[in-house]
Amino acid sequence: MNNPVSIAIVEDDPEIGPMTRDRLIDQGFDAHLVTDRTSLDALLARHVIDLIVLDLMLPGEDGLSICRRLRAQSDIPILMLTARTEEIDRVVGLELGADDYLGKPFGTRELVARIRAILRRAEKTAPPKSDLVRFADIEVDLARHAVRLAGAELVLTSGEFALLRAFLTHPGRVLSRDQLMDFAQGRQSDHFDRTIDVQISRLRSKLGDDPRSPQFIKTIRNAGYVFAAELTS
Repeated sequence: MNNPVSIAIVEDDPEIGPMTRDRLIDQGFDAHLVTDRTSLDALLARHVIDLIVLDLMLPGEDGLSICRRLRAQSDIPILMLTARTEEIDRVVGLELGADDYLGKPFGTRELVARIRAILRRAEKTAPPKSDLVRFADIEVDLARHAVRLAGAELVLTSGEFALLRAFLTHPGRVLSRDQLMDFAQGRQSDHFDRTIDVQISRLRSKLGDDPRSPQFIKTIRNAGYVFAAELTS
């Protein structure tokens, strides 16, 4: 028998936290409730957690800061809870690495559906376990910096290959322009720097990814880009 999915709920509301934990337990999940960064760190040190439900508004370190720190350390899927309705809060959460967001108040069915959808995506888009990665009719040798399309060698610049590597090692994750600039060139972009957009346009063209309806590298409005193709090795 498979072990139940283990979920950490980071929520300080004395009603919402226990209610969310109990609902998830009723749905067959192994749910753990913590209220702040310190108790989350302690939980992660003791248990293998498959997904984190993270409230945006927390005492001390807020959910956005915790999300940023978690994403720098691991790829544990994160579902962010927010009572805020401003688009910028949702965009910032996605830019920092959250996999999805859910507004309060929410129902059990929608919460469980979001969790299961994130887990399915995480399983489908797991990072490659070897240096040889394939998607569609493209083969990428990460060790040799070689790319082949339908068996024919593609010539990528070092920056284009660095971008492709970033997407392949973070599949299904929304990457902001700042993150991609750091991966590709080792520096942060400024507000008017569109270098990444140009490089992605060229990379799409070389990979045969239709810019009008891209299937590999998709644009996430106001957030960045995400690699959406299914990987095989």
